[in-house]
Amino acid sequence: MIENLKTYFEEKELPYELFEIENNGELHLIDNETVIESIGNMPVAIQKKIRDKITAIDFMNGDVNDFLKYIAKGLIV
Repeated sequence: MIENLKTYFEEKELPYELFEIENNGELHLIDNETVIESIGNMPVAIQKKIRDKITAIDFMNGDVNDFLKYIAKGLIV
């Protein structure tokens, strides 16, 4: 994972959250820690886009877990 994104997640101490995602009539459970780990395995170019979006969300005092849930939906395909 790119260093400043890794540092962000280490320092932010996001509360644990379990996402319930329905896909094709099936319920999938994935937690934010797994999503963060998956981000670390993505290409650097995608990590940079994620970092930029998270920075914008954090700047506007938004909930980063909402964005992580959005990413989780993409992982459940």
